[in-house]
Amino acid sequence: MKLLALLASLASLASLTGCAHRTLPALMNHRLSPDLPYCGEIAPTSGPDLPEVLASLDIPEDKTGVLLLEQGASALIARAWLAAHATQSIDAQYFIFAADNTGLIVTDALILAAERGIKVRLLVDASLPHGDPEILQALSAHPNAEVRVYNPTINIGRTTSQTLKQVATDFRGANQRMHNKVMLVDGQVAITGGRNIAAEYFDLRHESNFRDRDVLLVGGAAGQVQASFDEFWGHGLSVPIEDLMDAPLPHEPATIWPVMHQYACNPDRFLPEMRARIDALPASLAKQVEGGELHFVDQVDYVSDPPSKNDEKGMWGASLSTYALLTLVRQAEESVTIQSPYLVTTELGLGLFAGAVERGVRVRILTNSLAATDNLAAFSGYRRSRDALLAAGVEIFEFKPRPSDQGEIMNGPLEQRTFSSLALHAKSMVIDGRIGVVGTFNLDPRSANLNTEAITIIQSEAIAGHLLRTMETEMGPDNAWAVTLEHDPDAEAPLMRRALLNLLKIIPKSVL
Repeated sequence: MKLLALLASLASLASLTGCAHRTLPALMNHRLSPDLPYCGEIAPTSGPDLPEVLASLDIPEDKTGVLLLEQGASALIARAWLAAHATQSIDAQYFIFAADNTGLIVTDALILAAERGIKVRLLVDASLPHGDPEILQALSAHPNAEVRVYNPTINIGRTTSQTLKQVATDFRGANQRMHNKVMLVDGQVAITGGRNIAAEYFDLRHESNFRDRDVLLVGGAAGQVQASFDEFWGHGLSVPIEDLMDAPLPHEPATIWPVMHQYACNPDRFLPEMRARIDALPASLAKQVEGGELHFVDQVDYVSDPPSKNDEKGMWGASLSTYALLTLVRQAEESVTIQSPYLVTTELGLGLFAGAVERGVRVRILTNSLAATDNLAAFSGYRRSRDALLAAGVEIFEFKPRPSDQGEIMNGPLEQRTFSSLALHAKSMVIDGRIGVVGTFNLDPRSANLNTEAITIIQSEAIAGHLLRTMETEMGPDNAWAVTLEHDPDAEAPLMRRALLNLLKIIPKSVL
């Protein structure tokens, strides 16, 4: 049993940490940023600032403006415009903050905001897959910016041997990660949902991308997001990045920032088409308001786990987000429709869905197929329960890696492109066609018991209807395979993937 626990820990480490990139040397040696006057060719940011745009929306004080961000490039454009037009503060917390092209451009946007006098606070998880701690240290060195790291038991400031020891001897201490994803501007506008900061979450990779979803909140519930962020920021598990780094930066911060600007000004790095769409955001938003896509909602609740999740309850004590989702399903009267990239059900989950079906509630779940998934270990846990879910009456659909509606799902900046493969990453739910949920919560024990998670519960038939129509389209035969007891789509996956599943059966479902 101890061996199984160690293997599970090591598998978790592989999924959590990825590779620690060292992007700063390449940036400063001009391998990523040629010494050319790109920035002088770009017009300064102009147009209305955020307070002016918010005033034009005329949102009642007792309501929350809600806008679903379905397409990746649009979700990045919204973040970019907000960063450029903030007037007071930018608060952000992310599980993944990559040092890829997208991550560097986002980092530059935060530095530019700090240079305008905006107070910037960034909280990242210590696992930092595909990130570079030195890039974040350079951001934190700005007088108007600060970067903190959640639960720094692995990776940042740790050697590989120290990380391995931590994982092998303290499963919970190494595996409790901050899975929240938030950008909050001026305390008035929040973007939250499934997207991390990396190219594949914004339709910008050529090989593979994620089908994901965010929700933009204006006023109202944005205050709840602010309260959650402040709780995380002030908690003892959130440590300034400078306290973790074992050496000072190899370059003076004041020499790093201009090179970062130069990188982001390079039209090969930051496409002019994207800049044009950012500049046009106020006009685009006005059209969305006229078209009824921005909804004013009476009741919106942002439910976030506390940073000290399960301190008193032990590792398997669940938390606020878990109980909120359980309550919604238990109260469903007609239908429950779910999108989740991972579907690892315990006896509790199986009983929850079986009980709903017995009450006459139609339960439909869209998850990744073996051909599409980015997490084979999680899929192995799902496959062990798939037949039991089907036997209980749950309808299951598995996302295709190249859905027919990919052109509508994605909206990258290029008019002509070779579509990449897609994996589902959106975490959403609709209850009875009147309650919509968008969040970070995967249907697995890790989200329920280990990671801190956050969900936004929107009591709106309009929002729920939009989500439901989108989910039903993506469950359709052009985009997903319907799974039955007689047929599953595993055969559509490459042989190597199918073979690896047999090796992964050794990992207990309870830690996936």
